Amino acid sequence: MKAIQYLAFGDSSVLELKTVDKPRPKANEVIIKVEAFSVNPVDMKIRQGLLQDTRPIQLPFIPGLDAAGVVDAVGVNVTQFKKGDRVVGNGYSGTYAQYASFPENHISVIPSNISFQEASALSIGLITAYTFLIEHGELKKGDSVLIHGAAGGTGIVLVQMAKALGAYVIGTDSSKGIELATSMGADEMIDYKNQDFKEMVKDVDLVIDFVGGQTQTDSFRVLKKRGKLLSAFSPPSQEMAGKYEVESRFLIASLSSENLSYGLKMASKGIIKPIISKTMSFENAAEAQDILSKGILKGKIILEAM
Repeated sequence: MKAIQYLAFGDSSVLELKTVDKPRPKANEVIIKVEAFSVNPVDMKIRQGLLQDTRPIQLPFIPGLDAAGVVDAVGVNVTQFKKGDRVVGNGYSGTYAQYASFPENHISVIPSNISFQEASALSIGLITAYTFLIEHGELKKGDSVLIHGAAGGTGIVLVQMAKALGAYVIGTDSSKGIELATSMGADEMIDYKNQDFKEMVKDVDLVIDFVGGQTQTDSFRVLKKRGKLLSAFSPPSQEMAGKYEVESRFLIASLSSENLSYGLKMASKGIIKPIISKTMSFENAAEAQDILSKGILKGKIILEAM
């Protein structure tokens, strides 16, 4: 099969189109014939070797976190899926390819009114939103949430799910993202380049951090007592959490089928909409990663398998 692979860490020029062995299903695994997958910021961090301390990989490496397609084969003990099912899944690697393997409990059936491209654009955002807003954030109707990076490919899904849960949603992003996030339901948007969110926001129940750094540090100041700061970027300071009498945690999205299915049902009803900025062929993976790195586009870049 064809796959995008790299043999060394570096810039996008290390990505190569290679012929590699097609995966065979192990017990409890499903092989998907890939139709579409998304490009995510973490793909570039892994490629550059920036996550070797926390998320080490071995070279050669096929990148990719999600894929949507058709079940090609199933392993022993797989009971929920059969060949021909339209599915989407999330994993840790290997989806920049014509075929990809997933544990059975990491994939879900795609509703009939959602395309492969749409499912792929939503999948990472849906499991992140469930993990951060529901599982750990315990967001409920009437709560307020501040989402840093609200117009990004993942942030925009959190905006929509938070609104569906009945929360008051505040977001930060660049001026280019404000219109998009507002159109998706954000109640307030703050241009982080020209406005200081810590002077404009106070007493929120929950902060979702996709940015880190000083933004994360300043976020402690806008939480109400016993509020929560949940970061997907880096572990927040427990000393600061104690000072402001709040909870803070670093989280990685749960890959469970249940979390994914919950969001896909909302998407099938039109409650959550995918935002696709660009669709490209998968042999153009290097160009796609460069475009995403520049931050020019909002929403997802989708690559279609050959």
